[in-house]
Amino acid sequence: MLGPPSPALLPGLLKEFPGPAVFRSIPEIPPTHHPRQDAAPSPESTRGPSGRSMLGLPGRRLPSAEFLLLLPFLLLLPLPPAAPAPHRAAYKPVIVVHGLFDSSYSFRHLLEYINETHPGTAVTVLDLFDGRESLRPLWEQVQGFREAVAPIMAKALQGVHLICYSQGGLVCRALLSVMDEHNVDSFISLSSPQMGQYGDTNYLKWLFPTSMRSNLYRICYSPWGQEFSICNYWHDPHHDDLYLNASSFLALINGERDHPNATAWRKNFLRLGRLVLIGGPDDGVITPWQSSFFGFYDANETVLEMEKQLVYLRDSFGLKTLLARGAIVRCPMAGISHTAWHSNRTLYETCIEPWLS
Repeated sequence: MLGPPSPALLPGLLKEFPGPAVFRSIPEIPPTHHPRQDAAPSPESTRGPSGRSMLGLPGRRLPSAEFLLLLPFLLLLPLPPAAPAPHRAAYKPVIVVHGLFDSSYSFRHLLEYINETHPGTAVTVLDLFDGRESLRPLWEQVQGFREAVAPIMAKALQGVHLICYSQGGLVCRALLSVMDEHNVDSFISLSSPQMGQYGDTNYLKWLFPTSMRSNLYRICYSPWGQEFSICNYWHDPHHDDLYLNASSFLALINGERDHPNATAWRKNFLRLGRLVLIGGPDDGVITPWQSSFFGFYDANETVLEMEKQLVYLRDSFGLKTLLARGAIVRCPMAGISHTAWHSNRTLYETCIEPWLS
Protein backbone atom coordinates (compact mmCIF):
# COMPACT_ATOMS: atom_id res chain seq x y z
CA MET A 1 0.00 0.00 0.00
CA LEU A 2 1.33 3.42 -0.89
CA GLY A 3 1.91 5.81 1.96
CA PRO A 4 1.40 9.58 1.96
CA PRO A 5 3.90 11.63 -0.02
CA SER A 6 6.98 12.88 1.72
CA PRO A 7 6.40 16.23 3.52
CA ALA A 8 9.28 17.67 1.57
CA LEU A 9 7.36 17.10 -1.66
CA LEU A 10 4.05 18.73 -0.60
CA PRO A 11 4.99 22.42 -1.17
CA GLY A 12 6.07 21.75 -4.69
CA LEU A 13 3.11 19.53 -5.43
CA LEU A 14 0.58 21.99 -4.06
CA LYS A 15 2.20 24.73 -6.10
CA GLU A 16 1.78 22.64 -9.20
CA PHE A 17 -1.74 21.46 -8.26
CA PRO A 18 -3.32 24.27 -6.23
CA GLY A 19 -6.68 22.71 -5.32
CA PRO A 20 -9.92 21.25 -6.68
CA ALA A 21 -9.61 23.29 -9.87
CA VAL A 22 -6.74 20.96 -10.88
CA PHE A 23 -9.31 18.40 -12.01
CA ARG A 24 -10.40 20.71 -14.82
CA SER A 25 -6.84 20.72 -16.24
CA ILE A 26 -5.90 17.08 -15.78
CA PRO A 27 -5.14 15.74 -19.25
CA GLU A 28 -7.07 12.69 -20.30
CA ILE A 29 -5.09 9.48 -20.00
CA PRO A 30 -5.35 7.68 -23.33
CA PRO A 31 -6.49 4.06 -23.26
CA THR A 32 -3.96 1.33 -23.76
CA HIS A 33 -3.58 0.67 -27.45
CA HIS A 34 -2.05 -2.40 -29.00
CA PRO A 35 -1.44 -1.78 -32.70
CA ARG A 36 -1.43 -4.66 -35.09
CA GLN A 37 2.03 -5.89 -35.98
CA ASP A 38 1.50 -4.95 -39.60
CA ALA A 39 0.02 -1.51 -38.84
CA ALA A 40 2.00 1.64 -39.30
CA PRO A 41 3.27 3.15 -36.05
CA SER A 42 1.01 5.85 -34.74
CA PRO A 43 2.18 9.11 -33.21
CA GLU A 44 0.91 7.93 -29.84
CA SER A 45 3.06 4.83 -29.95
CA THR A 46 6.21 6.69 -30.95
CA ARG A 47 6.12 9.35 -28.25
CA GLY A 48 9.54 10.31 -26.85
CA PRO A 49 10.49 11.49 -23.37
CA SER A 50 10.15 15.14 -24.39
CA GLY A 51 6.41 14.79 -24.80
CA ARG A 52 6.77 14.99 -28.58
CA SER A 53 6.35 11.94 -30.70
CA MET A 54 9.33 10.29 -32.30
CA LEU A 55 7.87 11.41 -35.62
CA GLY A 56 8.10 15.01 -34.52
CA LEU A 57 4.35 15.38 -33.77
CA PRO A 58 3.03 16.85 -30.50
CA GLY A 59 1.87 14.24 -27.99
CA ARG A 60 0.12 14.03 -24.64
CA ARG A 61 2.08 14.19 -21.42
CA LEU A 62 1.21 11.70 -18.68
CA PRO A 63 0.68 12.95 -15.09
CA SER A 64 3.75 12.90 -12.90
CA ALA A 65 4.26 10.20 -10.29
CA GLU A 66 4.05 12.83 -7.55
CA PHE A 67 0.55 13.82 -8.69
CA LEU A 68 -0.58 10.20 -8.70
CA LEU A 69 0.59 9.92 -5.10
CA LEU A 70 -1.29 13.09 -4.15
CA LEU A 71 -4.54 12.24 -5.97
CA PRO A 72 -6.18 10.31 -3.09
CA PHE A 73 -5.70 13.32 -0.82
CA LEU A 74 -7.09 15.76 -3.39
CA LEU A 75 -10.22 13.65 -3.56
CA LEU A 76 -10.77 14.36 0.14
CA LEU A 77 -10.99 18.12 -0.42
CA PRO A 78 -14.53 19.49 0.11
CA LEU A 79 -16.60 20.15 -2.98
CA PRO A 80 -18.06 23.63 -3.56
CA PRO A 81 -21.59 23.98 -2.13
CA ALA A 82 -24.46 23.12 -4.46
CA ALA A 83 -26.58 25.95 -5.79
CA PRO A 84 -29.64 26.45 -3.58
CA ALA A 85 -32.99 25.23 -4.90
CA PRO A 86 -35.17 28.00 -6.31
CA HIS A 87 -37.44 29.47 -3.65
CA ARG A 88 -41.17 28.96 -4.18
CA ALA A 89 -43.38 31.65 -2.76
CA ALA A 90 -45.73 30.40 -0.06
CA TYR A 91 -49.45 30.27 -0.70
CA LYS A 92 -51.56 32.92 0.98
CA PRO A 93 -53.52 31.78 4.05
CA VAL A 94 -57.12 30.73 3.47
CA ILE A 95 -59.95 31.61 5.87
CA VAL A 96 -63.23 29.68 5.60
CA VAL A 97 -66.55 30.97 6.98
CA HIS A 98 -69.47 28.54 7.21
CA GLY A 99 -73.16 29.06 6.55
CA LEU A 100 -76.47 28.61 8.33
CA PHE A 101 -76.60 25.63 10.74
CA ASP A 102 -73.10 24.61 9.64
CA SER A 103 -69.87 23.94 11.51
CA SER A 104 -66.22 23.56 10.62
CA TYR A 105 -66.69 19.79 10.19
CA SER A 106 -68.73 20.40 7.03
CA PHE A 107 -65.59 21.64 5.27
CA ARG A 108 -63.35 18.61 5.81
CA HIS A 109 -63.44 17.75 2.09
CA LEU A 110 -62.58 21.30 1.05
CA LEU A 111 -59.68 21.28 3.51
CA GLU A 112 -58.46 18.01 2.02
CA TYR A 113 -58.60 19.42 -1.53
CA ILE A 114 -56.63 22.52 -0.59
CA ASN A 115 -53.96 20.52 1.25
CA GLU A 116 -53.61 18.24 -1.76
CA THR A 117 -53.35 20.90 -4.47
CA HIS A 118 -51.65 23.63 -2.42
CA PRO A 119 -49.53 21.80 0.18
CA GLY A 120 -48.38 23.92 3.05
CA THR A 121 -51.28 26.36 2.82
CA ALA A 122 -52.45 27.62 6.22
CA VAL A 123 -56.21 27.01 6.21
CA THR A 124 -58.42 28.22 9.06
CA VAL A 125 -62.03 27.06 9.17
CA LEU A 126 -63.52 29.40 11.75
CA ASP A 127 -65.53 27.53 14.36
CA LEU A 128 -67.87 30.32 15.43
CA PHE A 129 -71.66 30.60 15.56
CA ASP A 130 -72.13 26.92 14.77
CA GLY A 131 -75.49 25.20 14.49
CA ARG A 132 -78.37 27.19 15.93
CA GLU A 133 -75.99 29.94 16.95
CA SER A 134 -75.84 30.83 13.25
CA LEU A 135 -79.33 32.31 13.69
CA ARG A 136 -77.86 35.12 15.78
CA PRO A 137 -78.15 38.60 14.20
CA LEU A 138 -75.61 39.00 11.43
CA TRP A 139 -74.02 42.15 12.85
CA GLU A 140 -73.26 40.19 16.01
CA GLN A 141 -71.67 37.46 13.90
CA VAL A 142 -69.69 40.01 11.88
CA GLN A 143 -68.16 41.33 15.08
CA GLY A 144 -67.22 37.85 16.26
CA PHE A 145 -65.68 36.85 12.95
CA ARG A 146 -63.87 40.17 12.73
CA GLU A 147 -62.10 39.48 15.99
CA ALA A 148 -61.11 36.04 14.68
CA VAL A 149 -59.79 37.07 11.25
CA ALA A 150 -57.94 40.24 12.27
CA PRO A 151 -54.91 38.43 13.81
CA ILE A 152 -54.67 36.10 10.79
CA MET A 153 -54.65 39.06 8.41
CA ALA A 154 -52.08 40.90 10.51
CA LYS A 155 -49.61 38.03 10.15
CA ALA A 156 -50.23 37.56 6.42
CA LEU A 157 -48.22 40.38 4.86
CA GLN A 158 -49.03 39.18 1.33
CA GLY A 159 -52.77 38.98 2.01
CA VAL A 160 -55.36 36.25 2.57
CA HIS A 161 -58.14 34.48 0.70
CA LEU A 162 -61.71 34.21 2.00
CA ILE A 163 -63.97 31.27 1.11
CA CYS A 164 -67.42 32.03 2.48
CA TYR A 165 -70.37 29.71 2.06
CA SER A 166 -74.08 30.57 1.89
CA GLN A 167 -75.01 32.92 4.75
CA GLY A 168 -71.29 33.17 5.49
CA GLY A 169 -70.84 35.00 2.19
CA LEU A 170 -72.89 37.90 3.55
CA VAL A 171 -70.87 37.89 6.77
CA CYS A 172 -67.68 38.14 4.72
CA ARG A 173 -68.98 40.92 2.53
CA ALA A 174 -69.82 42.90 5.64
CA LEU A 175 -66.30 42.23 6.96
CA LEU A 176 -64.85 43.69 3.76
CA SER A 177 -66.97 46.78 4.32
CA VAL A 178 -66.22 47.48 7.97
CA MET A 179 -62.52 46.50 8.15
CA ASP A 180 -60.43 49.53 7.20
CA GLU A 181 -57.15 47.66 6.74
CA HIS A 182 -58.23 44.25 5.46
CA ASN A 183 -55.87 42.58 2.99
CA VAL A 184 -58.17 40.12 1.23
CA ASP A 185 -56.85 39.08 -2.15
CA SER A 186 -59.70 36.78 -3.30
CA PHE A 187 -63.17 36.74 -1.76
CA ILE A 188 -64.79 33.52 -2.97
CA SER A 189 -68.56 33.71 -2.42
CA LEU A 190 -69.79 30.13 -2.50
CA SER A 191 -73.54 29.92 -3.23
CA SER A 192 -74.35 32.96 -1.12
CA PRO A 193 -77.58 35.02 -1.36
CA GLN A 194 -75.71 38.26 -2.04
CA MET A 195 -78.86 40.10 -3.15
CA GLY A 196 -81.07 38.45 -0.57
CA GLN A 197 -83.40 35.49 -0.26
CA TYR A 198 -87.04 35.12 -1.29
CA GLY A 199 -88.09 31.49 -1.27
CA ASP A 200 -89.69 28.79 0.83
CA THR A 201 -86.96 26.49 2.07
CA ASN A 202 -86.79 23.78 4.70
CA TYR A 203 -84.89 26.20 6.92
CA LEU A 204 -87.70 28.71 6.81
CA LYS A 205 -90.40 26.10 7.31
CA TRP A 206 -88.60 24.87 10.40
CA LEU A 207 -88.11 28.35 11.80
CA PHE A 208 -91.47 29.84 10.79
CA PRO A 209 -93.80 26.85 10.26
CA THR A 210 -96.97 28.92 9.84
CA SER A 211 -95.58 31.46 7.40
CA MET A 212 -95.08 31.37 3.65
CA ARG A 213 -92.80 33.56 1.65
CA SER A 214 -95.70 35.78 0.64
CA ASN A 215 -96.37 36.86 4.23
CA LEU A 216 -93.02 36.31 5.92
CA TYR A 217 -92.30 40.03 5.54
CA ARG A 218 -94.69 40.62 8.43
CA ILE A 219 -92.24 38.84 10.70
CA CYS A 220 -88.90 39.67 9.11
CA TYR A 221 -89.55 43.39 8.72
CA SER A 222 -90.29 43.83 12.38
CA PRO A 223 -87.79 44.60 15.17
CA TRP A 224 -88.36 41.10 16.53
CA GLY A 225 -87.76 39.46 13.16
CA GLN A 226 -84.48 41.31 12.62
CA GLU A 227 -83.09 39.39 15.59
CA PHE A 228 -82.85 36.34 13.31
CA SER A 229 -80.07 36.10 10.74
CA ILE A 230 -82.39 34.82 8.00
CA CYS A 231 -84.52 37.94 8.29
CA ASN A 232 -81.44 40.14 7.97
CA TYR A 233 -81.31 39.26 4.27
CA TRP A 234 -84.95 38.46 3.58
CA HIS A 235 -85.73 40.47 0.46
CA ASP A 236 -89.40 40.61 -0.54
CA PRO A 237 -89.64 42.20 -4.02
CA HIS A 238 -93.32 42.97 -3.43
CA HIS A 239 -92.62 45.08 -0.35
CA ASP A 240 -89.51 46.95 -1.33
CA ASP A 241 -90.32 50.00 0.78
CA LEU A 242 -90.62 47.88 3.92
CA TYR A 243 -87.38 46.10 3.08
CA LEU A 244 -85.48 49.39 2.70
CA ASN A 245 -86.80 50.78 5.96
CA ALA A 246 -86.65 47.67 8.11
CA SER A 247 -83.59 45.76 6.88
CA SER A 248 -80.85 46.36 9.42
CA PHE A 249 -78.20 44.46 7.47
CA LEU A 250 -78.56 43.77 3.72
CA ALA A 251 -79.92 47.20 2.78
CA LEU A 252 -76.95 48.76 4.60
CA ILE A 253 -74.10 46.71 3.12
CA ASN A 254 -75.74 47.12 -0.32
CA GLY A 255 -75.74 50.88 0.11
CA GLU A 256 -79.47 50.91 -0.60
CA ARG A 257 -80.15 53.04 2.44
CA ASP A 258 -78.15 56.10 3.42
CA HIS A 259 -76.00 55.86 6.52
CA PRO A 260 -72.96 57.77 7.82
CA ASN A 261 -70.47 54.97 7.03
CA ALA A 262 -71.48 54.43 3.39
CA THR A 263 -68.45 56.17 1.85
CA ALA A 264 -65.93 54.49 4.15
CA TRP A 265 -67.50 51.07 3.65
CA ARG A 266 -67.35 51.44 -0.13
CA LYS A 267 -63.69 52.41 0.06
CA ASN A 268 -62.94 49.40 2.24
CA PHE A 269 -64.78 47.01 -0.06
CA LEU A 270 -62.75 48.25 -3.02
CA ARG A 271 -59.54 47.16 -1.29
CA LEU A 272 -60.56 43.69 -2.44
CA GLY A 273 -58.35 42.13 -5.09
CA ARG A 274 -60.88 39.80 -6.68
CA LEU A 275 -64.51 38.77 -6.18
CA VAL A 276 -65.33 35.20 -7.25
CA LEU A 277 -69.07 34.43 -7.45
CA ILE A 278 -70.17 30.78 -7.49
CA GLY A 279 -73.67 29.34 -7.74
CA GLY A 280 -75.99 27.37 -9.97
CA PRO A 281 -79.56 26.60 -11.07
CA ASP A 282 -79.80 23.30 -9.16
CA ASP A 283 -78.89 24.79 -5.78
CA GLY A 284 -82.41 24.28 -4.39
CA VAL A 285 -82.04 26.74 -1.49
CA ILE A 286 -80.83 30.14 -2.71
CA THR A 287 -83.88 31.79 -4.29
CA PRO A 288 -83.54 33.04 -6.89
CA TRP A 289 -80.30 31.18 -7.50
CA GLN A 290 -79.04 34.21 -9.45
CA SER A 291 -78.78 36.02 -6.12
CA SER A 292 -75.41 34.29 -5.86
CA PHE A 293 -74.38 36.54 -8.77
CA PHE A 294 -76.12 39.72 -7.52
CA GLY A 295 -79.18 39.08 -9.66
CA PHE A 296 -82.66 39.32 -8.15
CA TYR A 297 -86.39 39.53 -8.77
CA ASP A 298 -88.17 42.65 -9.84
CA ALA A 299 -91.72 43.32 -8.67
CA ASN A 300 -93.02 40.80 -11.24
CA GLU A 301 -90.59 38.13 -10.04
CA THR A 302 -88.58 38.36 -13.23
CA VAL A 303 -84.89 37.93 -12.50
CA LEU A 304 -82.75 40.91 -13.41
CA GLU A 305 -79.04 40.24 -13.77
CA MET A 306 -76.42 42.11 -11.78
CA GLU A 307 -75.84 44.77 -14.44
CA LYS A 308 -79.52 45.80 -14.22
CA GLN A 309 -79.67 46.08 -10.45
CA LEU A 310 -79.77 49.58 -8.95
CA VAL A 311 -76.94 48.76 -6.56
CA TYR A 312 -74.78 48.11 -9.63
CA LEU A 313 -75.98 51.03 -11.74
CA ARG A 314 -75.44 53.43 -8.84
CA ASP A 315 -72.22 51.67 -7.84
CA SER A 316 -73.47 52.08 -4.31
CA PHE A 317 -70.86 49.84 -2.68
CA GLY A 318 -68.33 49.39 -5.50
CA LEU A 319 -69.71 46.52 -7.58
CA LYS A 320 -69.57 48.41 -10.88
CA THR A 321 -66.05 49.62 -10.15
CA LEU A 322 -64.88 46.07 -9.45
CA LEU A 323 -66.32 44.82 -12.74
CA ALA A 324 -64.70 47.67 -14.68
CA ARG A 325 -61.41 46.71 -13.07
CA GLY A 326 -61.82 43.14 -14.30
CA ALA A 327 -61.93 41.94 -10.70
CA ILE A 328 -65.21 39.97 -10.78
CA VAL A 329 -65.21 36.31 -11.80
CA ARG A 330 -68.54 34.51 -12.29
CA CYS A 331 -68.49 30.72 -12.14
CA PRO A 332 -71.97 29.18 -12.58
CA MET A 333 -72.21 25.40 -12.39
CA ALA A 334 -75.25 23.17 -12.84
CA GLY A 335 -75.95 19.88 -11.11
CA ILE A 336 -74.83 20.83 -7.60
CA SER A 337 -77.23 21.03 -4.67
CA HIS A 338 -76.80 23.60 -1.93
CA THR A 339 -75.18 21.29 0.61
CA ALA A 340 -72.64 19.90 -1.89
CA TRP A 341 -70.83 23.08 -2.96
CA HIS A 342 -67.96 22.69 -0.51
CA SER A 343 -67.42 18.97 -1.18
CA ASN A 344 -67.66 18.78 -4.99
CA ARG A 345 -64.16 18.14 -6.38
CA THR A 346 -64.95 19.33 -9.91
CA LEU A 347 -66.37 22.58 -8.57
CA TYR A 348 -63.26 23.08 -6.43
CA GLU A 349 -60.86 22.52 -9.33
CA THR A 350 -62.87 24.74 -11.70
CA CYS A 351 -64.02 27.64 -9.56
CA ILE A 352 -61.93 27.78 -6.36
CA GLU A 353 -58.44 26.34 -6.82
CA PRO A 354 -57.37 28.71 -9.64
CA TRP A 355 -57.74 31.73 -7.32
CA LEU A 356 -55.83 30.38 -4.33
CA SER A 357 -52.50 32.02 -5.17
